[in-house]
Amino acid sequence: MKIYQTHGACLRLKLPFLFLLLVVSLGTMCDLQAKEGMWIPTLLNAVEGDMQAMGMHLSAEDIYSVNAGSLKDAVVHFNGGCTAEMISSEGLLLTNHHCGFGQIAYHSTVENDYLKDGFWAMSREEELPNPDLFARFIHKIEDVTEAIANSDNPEQTKKDLVQAATDGNGLEGKVVAFDFGNSHYLITTITYNDVRLVGAPPSAVGKFGGDTDNWVWPRHTGDFSMFRIYADVNNEPAGYAAENVPFTPGHHFPVNVGGAVEGDFTMVFGFPGRTEQYLTSDAVARVIDKLNPARIEMREASLGVINTARAETAALRIAYADKQSSIANAWKKWIGQNKGLIELDAIGKKRNLEMQFMARASAAENPDWMRVISSIQSENEALFPFQLARSMFIEWVYYGPDILNFAQSFSPLIQDWDELKEKGELEDVIAAMQVQTTDHFRQYDARVDEGVMASLRDPYLKHLDVQFIPEQLQSTGDAEGWAKEVFDKSAFADQQVIMALLAKSSRKAFSKLAKDPAYQLIQSMRDVYFNQVAAGYRSHSMALDSLTGVYTSALRALFPEKAFFPDANSTMRLTYGKVEGSAPYDGMEYLPFTTSSGILQKYIPGDADFDLPLDLVDALRAGDYGDYADASGQLPVCFTGSNHTTGGNSGSPAIDGDGHLIGINFDRSWESTMSDILFDETRCRNIMVDIRYVLWITDVYAGASHLIEEMDLVR
Repeated sequence: MKIYQTHGACLRLKLPFLFLLLVVSLGTMCDLQAKEGMWIPTLLNAVEGDMQAMGMHLSAEDIYSVNAGSLKDAVVHFNGGCTAEMISSEGLLLTNHHCGFGQIAYHSTVENDYLKDGFWAMSREEELPNPDLFARFIHKIEDVTEAIANSDNPEQTKKDLVQAATDGNGLEGKVVAFDFGNSHYLITTITYNDVRLVGAPPSAVGKFGGDTDNWVWPRHTGDFSMFRIYADVNNEPAGYAAENVPFTPGHHFPVNVGGAVEGDFTMVFGFPGRTEQYLTSDAVARVIDKLNPARIEMREASLGVINTARAETAALRIAYADKQSSIANAWKKWIGQNKGLIELDAIGKKRNLEMQFMARASAAENPDWMRVISSIQSENEALFPFQLARSMFIEWVYYGPDILNFAQSFSPLIQDWDELKEKGELEDVIAAMQVQTTDHFRQYDARVDEGVMASLRDPYLKHLDVQFIPEQLQSTGDAEGWAKEVFDKSAFADQQVIMALLAKSSRKAFSKLAKDPAYQLIQSMRDVYFNQVAAGYRSHSMALDSLTGVYTSALRALFPEKAFFPDANSTMRLTYGKVEGSAPYDGMEYLPFTTSSGILQKYIPGDADFDLPLDLVDALRAGDYGDYADASGQLPVCFTGSNHTTGGNSGSPAIDGDGHLIGINFDRSWESTMSDILFDETRCRNIMVDIRYVLWITDVYAGASHLIEEMDLVR
């Protein structure tokens, strides 16, 4: 193991300074709100001085450069929903265990239970390929606001800009609106599709604490997994092939085996999904009173069925591990979000800002500004029924019974048989559906799925506006009897029936599936959604975005002493702060670090959330932490920081002031879950797994020292 002493020196990249000034009034913002906000990396020069004053030893150019390797080249958009980071010159990357959970579950069987036992490839040949998994890198972010604003045909201009930036070079591109259309950026990317599973600890490490500890501090979760990106011999993207070679990134993070201490500068670099910090008071009230309760009730219903089933057999535990995790995560977040919004009087704070806004708008004698809040509130009123219906559709179709999407996937064979045959595509579609059917039933149980469907029916009807209830859900009797009838009569609940139909390849047989109850149900739901809900949601959302764009512009003009950051929108952002704890409630103080002693204190043999493998218990009790121990001899496990994060930041690198990796972001504290709508510096803390725990689990516990040898370790 090579550990390089850095003595605080940074890996400086001597590059020309090419950054734009952030078009907001900075004023005293750096002093007052240095930790809030998710910064577009091309605009970091605006806060470079503040970051350096807090302990960063890099320049803005070191972080984001278009001309040479920089930190942004080590940051990966992992499968579109998480972030990851490159940690070696041979394509090795780190992300969260929960981000790689679907792939770990995909490869798990009762005989090879990688969820329970963990997985470690001891050679490149043992690394496991993953269908449809991708890793995407940012090539360039370019401000094209002026080009769009001055265009007579903005949509055509966007297409022209993308084509000019991507034509013939293997890049992908899109023009993304920021700040409700007040600015636009052309973002070009390069995507790698051969991403293989390298290592994952047992779920007892990666999910230690389970739903009990989710969104909670103190935390003792080793939420990490490792993958490797492969490319062709020219380091270009390629589909999976045995002859592919490990990808060489433009930059990879040196790993700080010395870790961090309280007060150290930290930054989190990743792809935060969505924040809603410009909701007006009435919209926040609807989130608290109606939207979140409806979504929470739906997920509680399905979790009750799934959790019971997973406790029955090992096969069901594995089959429904990924689904349970995805449902439970937002369920608990929404509960905490409501709690925080109420405790912080978010509605009152929003109303107070709106009153100040109206007073300043009146003083400025600007009629557009004076009426914008009332216009937003009118659009909110019109939008909400569509918004709620959209949320209920998502809960049913994407987090509800799996039979619905499976049935929908057969639409081409049911509706377009003759067209597919005429084009010579029929055999290929049937072959693809045979593969999909096999994959679907690998992690599926019709009895459990029937229970999920029955559990969701009544809360769905309870919260949905009557005009949006699909025909197939009207006058259906008791939920259990209705769901049983659907599954008893549906071919899509039986793998043998579907495989036989695919093997027979009969046009008549597939045309009969149009009357299958599961197929009719999903068609009925989709008809209502796309014909009634989607159009209304889109039109009111577009109107609301336009009004909110006026509102945010006015806020910046009327409140020059404050900073108003663009909402997150799944694009690359950087947030910075420090390693620090918090005191969210009277008489309560959270320290910023947890250690291995806390794991043993929480350990409960046989408990679903707090059990541990006996060999891990023995290793922790032995206390042989070596180079990975802190100054007190303990093994750090997790730490908190004052970085403004949200969903999508899962897996993001936690980076010190020298650009070295010190941890992996994976969560927020329970008191922070409202930060998507209202950020509070005294309460909001992101949670990171300490890189020393990652290294110790990989090296000492798993014995995968060859992976450590790939890394550039610094102290």
